[in-house]
Amino acid sequence: MMSEAIKQPDALTQATVTIAWVIVLNKPFYPVYVWYLVGDGVVASLATLLSAPLFLAIPFLAGRSPLAARIALPLIGTFDTLFETKLFGSASGTELFFAACVMLVALSFKADEKWWQRGMAVLVFAVFVFSRNFIDAPLRVWTAPELVTFFNLNAFAVASLLAFIALRYAGISRT
Repeated sequence: MMSEAIKQPDALTQATVTIAWVIVLNKPFYPVYVWYLVGDGVVASLATLLSAPLFLAIPFLAGRSPLAARIALPLIGTFDTLFETKLFGSASGTELFFAACVMLVALSFKADEKWWQRGMAVLVFAVFVFSRNFIDAPLRVWTAPELVTFFNLNAFAVASLLAFIALRYAGISRT
């Protein structure tokens, strides 16, 4: 017999968990895309897997603190984007993932959580500005054709993620 009933998370937290799972399940494919499309830099791209356990923690965090889970997703995404921008460089298009982080901030909070939402929006933007102004040379040097391929890969990935986020959060009340 269970001492407590399992509480179903609210709709916003359920959407957050779904997005976290999509990211976790897609992370292992990124090095494969790099290998197939770019042809070089697979070892460097394996470093992108370092954040997977953080994204994986979000569904478990949601059961304990829905608000913490909804804060964690754009927060982890923001610092993952910063790391990948340092790894691949600004020209790779990884900074485009900040747009997904901002969209998550815009959609993940209830009306009475507006100060959390505002704070997260400022944080994501501040990290973006830091990235644009203080990230120097990438950890790995890429050729111009590799960077074009990387940019196209990341632009497609961001557009896909943004569309999925919009579809997943559609119709969810924030009251």
